[in-house]
Amino acid sequence: MRAYRMVDWAAEPRSVEVPAPSPGPGEILVRVAGCGLCRSDLSMRQLPQAIGARLGWRMPFTLGHETAGWVAGVGAGVTGVREGDAVALVSPTSCGTCAHCLRGQDNCCPAGATGRGYGRDGGLADYVLVDSVRALLPLGDLDPRTAGPLTDAGATAYHAVRRALPRIVPGGTVAVVGAGGLGAFAVQFLRALTAARVVAVDTNPDRLAYATDFGAHDTQSAVDGLRSLDAVLDFVGTDETIAAGVAAVRAGGAFGLVGSAGGRLEKSWFGALPRDGEVYTFQGSTIADARDVVSLAAAGQVRVEVEQYPFEEVADAYAAVAAGTLKSRAVVLLS
Repeated sequence: MRAYRMVDWAAEPRSVEVPAPSPGPGEILVRVAGCGLCRSDLSMRQLPQAIGARLGWRMPFTLGHETAGWVAGVGAGVTGVREGDAVALVSPTSCGTCAHCLRGQDNCCPAGATGRGYGRDGGLADYVLVDSVRALLPLGDLDPRTAGPLTDAGATAYHAVRRALPRIVPGGTVAVVGAGGLGAFAVQFLRALTAARVVAVDTNPDRLAYATDFGAHDTQSAVDGLRSLDAVLDFVGTDETIAAGVAAVRAGGAFGLVGSAGGRLEKSWFGALPRDGEVYTFQGSTIADARDVVSLAAAGQVRVEVEQYPFEEVADAYAAVAAGTLKSRAVVLLS
C-alpha cells in the first residue's frame, strides 16, 4: 500500500510502498479516506534522534494524526463496530487505565508521547491499524474524507474553549488570536457555546475575512487596544501575543495558550497575570472533546472547511502548510 513516511532522523519524509497491516486480536483495520496535515508534522523532520528515542519513537513511521475512513476489518474479540462503518480516529494516544485517563484527562496520559503519526504509523497511508475501539469516533453521516481535522484541529480548539467557559459571561468578550484552522474552529465553538462577543485577531486580512465567515463579530490585526476581556485564546504563542493577550484579560478571566511559537512572558508574574484569573496551556485534547466536536459537526453547528490534495501531491500540501498560504486545513485524500 501507499504510505508517506519518516524514514530516518532529520531526513525529509517520502512516499513509499509498504505491506498493508492485518488486524490482530482486539485491533481494527481502517481504510483511510482522508488525512489532515498539521504544522507539528513539519517539526518532526528536525527532531534529534536523542529526543525521539527518549519519547519512544522508532523509525520509520507513517505520518498523519488527523485520520478518518471506514472500518475494513476487525480482529478477534472486537465488538461495537462493523466493516464499512465510517469512523474518525482519536488523535492523541492514551492507555485508558492510568490516573489521568480515569479522571478524563487522557490528553495528559504518559502514553501520549508516542502515537499514530508521531512515533508510530499514522494515517497518511491506504490503511491504518487501530489498537482499541476506544480510539474510534463514529461519524454517522459525516464525510470521512474531510472529517479528519475534527480530531485534532477541531478537538484542540474545543479543549481551549471548554477550559475558558466558566470565565466567560453573557455579553462578555473573547479574543481568538490566530484565525487559521484552529482559530476558525474556536470562533465557531464560542458562537455555539457562549453569548460572548468574539473578536478574531490576525495580521493576515484573508484570515480575518475567513474568521468573519465563521462567525466572528469583529476583527483586528493586533490584540493591542483590547482590554477587560473574559478570555484570550492564543493560537500563535509568540512573545508579543502572549504579553498582549495576558494584559488584555480582565480580573477573573482566562488566558489559554495553544500556539507553539515558543514565546515567553517576560514580566514578573505578580501584577502581570490577571488577578484571580486562570492561565493555562496544553497539548492535544481528550476523547470526550473529540466526541463533542463530532457531535457538534453532525448537528450542523460546526463546519469543516478543507483544501483537498490527492496523495500524489502530499509534498505540495506540506509545502503550503509550511508557507502559511492555506486558510483552512489541508487534507490528503486516499480513497
